Amino acid sequence: MIAKGPGFEFRDELAATARAVACGGKGILAADESTGTIGKRLAGIKPDAVENTEENRRFYRQLLFTSPGLNEYVSGVIMFEETLFQKDSEGTDFTKLLRDQGIVVGIKVDKGVRPLAGTADEKYCTGLDGLGERCAKYYAQGARFAKWRAVMQMGPNGELPSEQAVRENAYGLARYAATCQENGLVPIVEPEILMDGAHDIDRAQAAAEFVWATCYKALSDQHVFLEGTLLKPAMVIPGQSCANQKHNTPNDIALATVTALRRTVPASVPGIMFLSGGQGEIEATTNLNAMNALDIPKPWTLSFSYGRGLQASVLQVWGGKMENVKAAQEKLQELCKRNGEASMGKYEPKDGEAGERLFVAGYSY
Repeated sequence: MIAKGPGFEFRDELAATARAVACGGKGILAADESTGTIGKRLAGIKPDAVENTEENRRFYRQLLFTSPGLNEYVSGVIMFEETLFQKDSEGTDFTKLLRDQGIVVGIKVDKGVRPLAGTADEKYCTGLDGLGERCAKYYAQGARFAKWRAVMQMGPNGELPSEQAVRENAYGLARYAATCQENGLVPIVEPEILMDGAHDIDRAQAAAEFVWATCYKALSDQHVFLEGTLLKPAMVIPGQSCANQKHNTPNDIALATVTALRRTVPASVPGIMFLSGGQGEIEATTNLNAMNALDIPKPWTLSFSYGRGLQASVLQVWGGKMENVKAAQEKLQELCKRNGEASMGKYEPKDGEAGERLFVAGYSY
């Protein structure tokens, strides 16, 4: 007898939600930084750091969610648990505020990474205990999709992530995905391969193919309904310390990424929502645009799910000052518009446009 799979009764809703998020021309604003991570962001505001209080976190997220025209280029927003249950200054739940704009609400459900015993400082993601109960609570609050970030890394000499680490993280992602679907949430599967290392683009592509293929085998083993899922990978980019990384053009990165995806990701997955992963804001936009401009068949929507790639400049423009809210929202609008255009292959960078990378070694939260 063939198993019906997790979340069988939610299948129509799951598929509709996944399509609504991966609708083309729009992407995801990832505003799901944990309390500690958003504290680092606030502390990095220049010249005056912003204190990491619940009210400051709430106000900053309100600034994002109330930006005029947000729904023109944003189809979904990922929240941290604290934010999911907060309200705006008028007393409206953030979830209602976003849903009234036609934006789908998402929630980060993992509990962070921990060292994986028996490996050379590799990690696995925690949070399966009690996940079903949490998902049911989040669904009741208005969330309709979820995120779980698994982190893998290359070795110092270009070694691929270990088989142990890849299989452990793939299994965790598959169990998370099945549990989400049982409770009506579309799982975003996020097997991030960090940019740390000196490996070239060929090794980066080999790692991506190994990791993504292993993840989809695990998802299949757990009978996950792929039409009700989304993938959130890193782009195939040379390691941060690669001597030749600047020789790779956006077209090189696009070709390597799309090739790896075509070899490993089933066409039944509605959308691939890339993370920015330490790229600069402009770099992430340009590379996304190059992928969508490639004259190669792509059965999925290719779009964005950016955190730092949409917020780094916004935080600096805001600076924690009420009088800067409008300017910060205009900056967010500008970044969302660029990436919305890039998700259609229609972004045209300005002459001389460049930007610094947002790379942080061993990035985890």
